[in-house]
Amino acid sequence: MKKALYNASQIVTVSTQGNHVKRGSAMQDIGVLTGYSIIIEDEQILAVVPNEDLANYQIDDIIDVTGMTILPGLIDCHTHTVFAGSRANEFDLKLKGATYEEIAAAGGGIKNTTTATREAKPEQLLTLAMQRIQHFISLGITSLEIKSGYGLDFMSELKIMAVIDLFRRFAPIDIYSSFLGAHIVPAEYKERRSEYIAMLCEQLLPEIQKAGLANYCDVFCEESAFSAAESEYILTKAREAGLYPRMHTEQFHRIGGLETALKLHALSVDHLEVMAPEQITALANSDTVAVVLPGVSFFLKYSYAPARNIIDAGGIVAIATDFNPGSCHIPNLHLVMSLAALHMKLTMEEIISAVTINAAKALGISEKVGSIETGKLADFAIFNTDNYKNIIYTLGMNLNVMTMKKGKFIYPFTTEEKNENH
Repeated sequence: MKKALYNASQIVTVSTQGNHVKRGSAMQDIGVLTGYSIIIEDEQILAVVPNEDLANYQIDDIIDVTGMTILPGLIDCHTHTVFAGSRANEFDLKLKGATYEEIAAAGGGIKNTTTATREAKPEQLLTLAMQRIQHFISLGITSLEIKSGYGLDFMSELKIMAVIDLFRRFAPIDIYSSFLGAHIVPAEYKERRSEYIAMLCEQLLPEIQKAGLANYCDVFCEESAFSAAESEYILTKAREAGLYPRMHTEQFHRIGGLETALKLHALSVDHLEVMAPEQITALANSDTVAVVLPGVSFFLKYSYAPARNIIDAGGIVAIATDFNPGSCHIPNLHLVMSLAALHMKLTMEEIISAVTINAAKALGISEKVGSIETGKLADFAIFNTDNYKNIIYTLGMNLNVMTMKKGKFIYPFTTEEKNENH
């Protein structure tokens, strides 16, 4: 069956000419077409053609998108979507001047969420996460990464991974799973951190590998979490278990995390708020993606990652929400895109590249999604505007009116779809 998205005001292809990534100045070139239509066959893009050439194809269903702008399905490549509990009280403390690390030292932060998540039943986590995933879909997100990391013991981490796995199998979008058991060392292991690392590597990783529960392993390399040496050990064990390495690093302190990640050829390094100028060249010369998280800096009133300098040096930059209960309770990728424009001095075109093809690269999936090119999956976000610039200009408002995944509309939701997804 062939269908066509006909006569969009703009089709933002983010075409890569087969490179499946945009680095440096190439992030400016997003391939905007006017007077074109997209032809879809089954789950894939068959062709992108001038409107007048549509008559040369036998089309079964024509969807008129006159006046609208089509982007590749958006990709949020760094989220912590599965958690229970609220940290609104901690947000109040932040407003009164407390720092992220001060709150954590007082028993708040990740520890707070860990307690609530450990106590939550799997069905409670499923319900909470499904509501969040439906919100992401309404924004035009068609691929979503979700991390564990709020269980921090054997059974609780497996519980979270199993919940994510259900979404991997049954959600209407593609869900990618990161094992983040190395988020922090939990309180009960405070004086036995080597035992905790052994549990992660010798007990949890084999279980995750056996059940096929994760795509990646992530580690928080930070003074309050794991050293560079510990991070390297965990990620090496994870690679042996078939998981791709990723890393939270250079968020508050530089302790060798970035260099370790590059040594391990990690798919991505995420955060980078305190990155040193001399580190930029090394990162830019690698194939590791810099995933910057402007929502965190905004939420914490903290410094922003040097995304502008990384791009200028020829690096690969992606943008994600880092949606989580503590340091960035912002589930709105469009708003985060606007923050990148206002606070990171990125152009609108660079931002679009960062939430499409480069976000796909950060997940190792850019050969099949992230741009509108023949043979890729028919994943699209369709916006009620005739100019892509309005998506970033209109802060906080969702202009997305249709989300298509693998050639099928999955948003707006129908009552039946909502019930089925629950």
